[in-house]
Amino acid sequence: MRGDEQWGSIPGLVRDAAGRYGDREAVAEGRTRLSYAELGEQVERAAAACLASGVEPGDRVAIWAPNTLDWIVSALGAVTAGAVLVPLNTRFKGTEAAYILQRSRAKLLFVTGTFLGTSYVASLRRSDVELPHLETVVVLADSAPREYVTWKDFLVRGERIPRAEVRARADAIVPGDPSDIIYTSGTTGRPKGAVITHAQTLRCYAIWSELAGLREGDRYLIVNPFFHTFGYKAGIIACLMRGATMVPQPVFNVDTVLANIAAERISVLPGPPTLHQSLLDHPSRAAHDLSALRLVVTGAAVVPLRLVERLRAELHISTVLTAYGLSEASGIVTMCRRGDPAEVIATTSGRAIPGTEVRVLAEPGSPGEVLVRGFHVMRGYFEDPDTTSATLTPDGWLRTGDVGVLDEAGNLRITDRIKDMFIVGGFNAYPAEIEQLLGLHPDVADVAVIGVPDPRLGEVGKAYAVRRPGATVTADDLIAWSRREMANFKVPRSVEFVTELPRNAGGKVLKGELRGR
Repeated sequence: MRGDEQWGSIPGLVRDAAGRYGDREAVAEGRTRLSYAELGEQVERAAAACLASGVEPGDRVAIWAPNTLDWIVSALGAVTAGAVLVPLNTRFKGTEAAYILQRSRAKLLFVTGTFLGTSYVASLRRSDVELPHLETVVVLADSAPREYVTWKDFLVRGERIPRAEVRARADAIVPGDPSDIIYTSGTTGRPKGAVITHAQTLRCYAIWSELAGLREGDRYLIVNPFFHTFGYKAGIIACLMRGATMVPQPVFNVDTVLANIAAERISVLPGPPTLHQSLLDHPSRAAHDLSALRLVVTGAAVVPLRLVERLRAELHISTVLTAYGLSEASGIVTMCRRGDPAEVIATTSGRAIPGTEVRVLAEPGSPGEVLVRGFHVMRGYFEDPDTTSATLTPDGWLRTGDVGVLDEAGNLRITDRIKDMFIVGGFNAYPAEIEQLLGLHPDVADVAVIGVPDPRLGEVGKAYAVRRPGATVTADDLIAWSRREMANFKVPRSVEFVTELPRNAGGKVLKGELRGR
């Protein structure tokens, strides 16, 4: 049965999980342990407090906080009250957050107190952006400035709302109602908000859970940020569907990941390739018991074949899968299937998920723009008809802005963003393809390639590389190696070694920042 038909709405899923998995552990956060039944009750309390604070169906409620139990409860509480969730990137500065609060006309905001030494409240107040629609700011902490409210006091507000009223509000949600607005990272200009419905979310992540093979009793370390579709939906929503235990990790730190895997007997670890790479290369990996790990799902234009092979051989992980998605298509478009050969998993992002069509605007086997059509394509960008009509064709195809190649079996290989491609003496050069090749060098731990101006060829490649611990490879070595391994136009003409690549919270390399250097 399809996820949208089974549960109807996200509150329907939460209530079903509370009933079905009752005593099973839902969330493990340090010493705090919550069963599915307790999680269901906490979500209803948060929903009641939203009602008491004047949240009406369709109102936007934003959340600006790291991966914590409070995020799970407050976000699901808002959605249960009929609100549309607007997750904010924890890397945002106050002005960036305020821009989205203003654009979405958010009525209520849940915000963390202090995270990584930054007071989010102070940073929001410094932004000087007028927020006339923002009526309530709930600080997920024990204290709050006078005009804001603490999480504890917020929950108290809901005590006068009868349970039947909360249930009636949740039951009034129909599958086609918007569940969230995911603001895209805005690597090109201002962020745009993709409107996604309850039905799209439920149908997509029931498919994701099935293809990944997520099981009841799995213990899932959620390092992917909750504000990102991968963290919220392939994480929280998928766990609710399958009765898996969520172990939220607020900061990506390899030592903490290792400690968590061992202490919590983690079996499921999705994340970007860099996470798994740094896990394999960690000097004290052998000191931790990682034997419970059985499922890894990763996604990026570049997943080194060696990484897939090492995860299987060194950590004995039975299932390693890659996938491709974007916010405008509910976060998932293609996915590998269990049993696919390592080469398919490393060099492609798998095949279209059921109910989806994928097209490439090019001759078969050649790179072109990837177009997607299906049940999961967004309604449009929130209150932005011009950008929506530029992105969605009249017959329902989503222009992804990604460049890819489809093989005969229907596996999609993303070769790049259209805007990242550069032209070397008339040849199209795709950074992701060059990065995939450079990633095969035994001394290279991480790499990013950009196009830079060249008086003779127009543009040429420049590589930013991270050496493996103890490696002494030089720029000349790497360029000489590249000349042996790839077509001449693809060979980077310069290499700069860095300690790490700049990435956004979703794990994507910030190419704009590299170009700015």
